[in-house]
Amino acid sequence: MKFRSIGLLLIAEVAAMALWFVSAAILPDMLREVEVSPFRQAALSSGVQAGFVIGALTSAILGLADRFDPRRVFAACAIGAGLVNAVLLIAVPGGIAAIAARVATGALLAGVYPVGMKIVVGWGREDRGFLVGALVGALTLGSAAPHLIALTGGADWKFTVAVASIAAAAAGVLCLAVSLGPYHGVAAKFDPRVITAAWTNRRVRLAYAGYLGHMWELYAMWAWIAVAAAASYGATLPELEAERLAKITAFTAIGAGGIACALAGRVADRIGKAEVTIIAMALSGSAAVAAAATFGGPVWITFAVVVLWGAAIVPDSAQFSALVADASPPEQAGSLMTFQTALGFALTFVTVQVTPVFALTFGWPAVFVALAFGPAFGIAAMVRLRSME
Repeated sequence: MKFRSIGLLLIAEVAAMALWFVSAAILPDMLREVEVSPFRQAALSSGVQAGFVIGALTSAILGLADRFDPRRVFAACAIGAGLVNAVLLIAVPGGIAAIAARVATGALLAGVYPVGMKIVVGWGREDRGFLVGALVGALTLGSAAPHLIALTGGADWKFTVAVASIAAAAAGVLCLAVSLGPYHGVAAKFDPRVITAAWTNRRVRLAYAGYLGHMWELYAMWAWIAVAAAASYGATLPELEAERLAKITAFTAIGAGGIACALAGRVADRIGKAEVTIIAMALSGSAAVAAAATFGGPVWITFAVVVLWGAAIVPDSAQFSALVADASPPEQAGSLMTFQTALGFALTFVTVQVTPVFALTFGWPAVFVALAFGPAFGIAAMVRLRSME
């Protein structure tokens, strides 16, 4: 029952989270059809982050993941997100309706990712690092999926939108077949004071701080690595060839992180979750600086560095969530993990929006170096948390 339920949940997570980077995957093909301002290009991606924050805060304050059946919450939100994403098929590219649809999609995905974590932590304690790592790995593969779909669809960006929307709706139906684990906790009543533990519980507070350092880097890299890679490859390759290779680079790099998540979860259950976050952030920060150094150089070197960056940048994400779950009462874990993601994605709204602006002003290498400051901050917080173990 455990492995069947977790397997179904992971498949549903991959399918639903394919909605996240749809706009980033289709942007080059869309721009060949219509002109979209740099601000609105960024808004198509950062709008998802903003919507997620709105949805996650609402969910955390109302305690939706802890008070109601999380499978039904997941199903309703995934199906709704798929329907809203389909608005991109009829809206003016980069227009107000398209951006609003991306914001609404993000808000609904707040009922998918954190709620999925609530379900998965109910299936174990000793192997919780692996379980959450597997879930975040599924999220990561789902985030990479639009780039693969865009490759198969060629220049037809609407194909990518349609496939991702159908996949999300199917994910919602699939989640209804998942069972809840023996450690699943239910809150007896609505209590918005639960989220005050983010400040009063020192272990939770430090895990939040480490997570914010991690998120400073993560989504800015995920959202713009295809564009940045295309710019780097464009120094030595024709434009269309550079863009095609950049899509492959983005899918491979993000997908590598998904595989690394599950592996890191196994290691975390043995050597400690805080230790894994420190190692991962040290590697990802170093890779960010290396990507800056190789920018515009030999294509194969840049490709290899970016894939290594993608593999290192996400495994710690799962462990931050697992650390919060470990430090929280079972009936509060869903709300505190959801609030954690709300704070993290509020930060990413800023980083995703300003990244292309900074790249235009200072160049991509400078942006990559700036992203490395996030892991440095996160490491400092996690060293303090590790000292409490």
